[in-house]
Amino acid sequence: MTARPHRFRRTVLPILLAVTALAACTSDPADEAGAPPDPGRAPSGAVAQVCGKPPPGPAAAPAGAVTVDPAVAGDLVAKTRASGPGTTFWLASGTHRLGDDRFDQVQPKAGNVYLGAPEAVLDGRKINQYAFSGSAADVKIQYLTVRGFQAPRDEGVVNHDSAPGWIIEHNTVQDNEGAGLMAGARQQVRGNCLRNNGQYGMNAYEGGNRITGLVVEGNEITGNNTGDWEKKVDGCGCTGGVKFWAVDGADVRGNWVHANRGVGLWADTNNNDFLIEGNLVEGNDSTGLMYETSYNAVIRGNTLRRNNRVDGKTFIDRGDSFPVAAIYISESGGEPRVKARTDKVEIAGNVLENNWNGITLWENSDRFCNSPANTSSGSCTKLVPDHETCARPAIASGPLFDDCRWKTQRVEIHHNRFVLDPAVAGCENTCARMAVLANFGTYPDWSPYQGEVVQQAITFAQGNKWRDNTYVGPWNFVAFEPSRNLSIGEWQGGPYNQDAGSTYSRQGGG
Repeated sequence: MTARPHRFRRTVLPILLAVTALAACTSDPADEAGAPPDPGRAPSGAVAQVCGKPPPGPAAAPAGAVTVDPAVAGDLVAKTRASGPGTTFWLASGTHRLGDDRFDQVQPKAGNVYLGAPEAVLDGRKINQYAFSGSAADVKIQYLTVRGFQAPRDEGVVNHDSAPGWIIEHNTVQDNEGAGLMAGARQQVRGNCLRNNGQYGMNAYEGGNRITGLVVEGNEITGNNTGDWEKKVDGCGCTGGVKFWAVDGADVRGNWVHANRGVGLWADTNNNDFLIEGNLVEGNDSTGLMYETSYNAVIRGNTLRRNNRVDGKTFIDRGDSFPVAAIYISESGGEPRVKARTDKVEIAGNVLENNWNGITLWENSDRFCNSPANTSSGSCTKLVPDHETCARPAIASGPLFDDCRWKTQRVEIHHNRFVLDPAVAGCENTCARMAVLANFGTYPDWSPYQGEVVQQAITFAQGNKWRDNTYVGPWNFVAFEPSRNLSIGEWQGGPYNQDAGSTYSRQGGG
């Protein structure tokens, strides 16, 4: 399940996190698919400041609920085991403990509800690996603090087994190893504080790739990846505020994603049909929003600011000119043959302020299905079920030549506002960049994408277009390959013909 981030010149790409504002929106596909966003719209509503003052749960047990006593170790496990499906459990105020074995955990039954009273805590005491596990559907967990669990790398504490239909609301999930949450199909994650977990706030991964209809709304996601896993496992691509793996249909809106070590919101490998709207993403060490080897998304009405400063400076210090970005689209694009609410990647109505760079569209010419350079090991595109078919001689022609590549295509970037003051961002050069580029294909020796094939395609032939944006500050542009730096005039002129209808003011970047 480890899908590493794309590398350029053997450098790990940066991770962007975002602070999000709650925005009124609808998940009606009819509203989201066709209508363009309001060009002037910025995130609206109250910022999801959940961690500072989480809402309290019920002070008394609801009628019919089973009361769980914090003074009795293992009481929650025992009463869950003794009760039938659909039981509501009320955890009284205080610190609740499981047993002393690392595999002591709560295994809910279908439809169970777990409610925390004010200041109810479920503490793993750095002994237990998991809090809630098992395959039971439609479980609800509300108003609890879940802390101190020791999930292994790539595993999670709450909904460890990615069961479907869980509702996880108004909880504080913090100071755990691994991921605070896992995700299952139809899971709703609303109004939680996901803070200071060792690897992820949430790892949206399910072994059979069956996650659909995921909602992540109004959460504060901060301080995650305390274990600094990218340094422990070089290039693992296994960190972030939230990581999405092969999720088909997700609404990610109104979240505050900030101060994480690594990527903020990272969709990696065959995700599809995402609405990412009204989030505030700020102050993260790396890329705020990464959409990698995935399909069909609307990214609108978000604010991204002060991201990528740690990674940006790291790249400069080692002499790497790759345009690490606040929004990074890597081998991802619109594909009409993959069913979704849109057939594009549309980036519209966002505000990007004082990040290290802006938006980068990238393809690795050597990364395709069945290539040894494909860091999403064993995965193929959604258009080719069997990765072994992407081999010579068939891959050199016909449909496989197109379908064995994850393409950065049909990306439309419009009605965004890009502001950068180098003094505020802390950069003097190689920042304030937009980019559309690829590397010169070299590997493997049987690849049909060697040379400039992908560089030409992503730059000129795959429908990637900037238009009607506003630029404030000393913005410059990179096209085709990293050393091709362009002024606004060169970017707007032939052969690139980008940013028609956009305005550019070099001064006033603060």
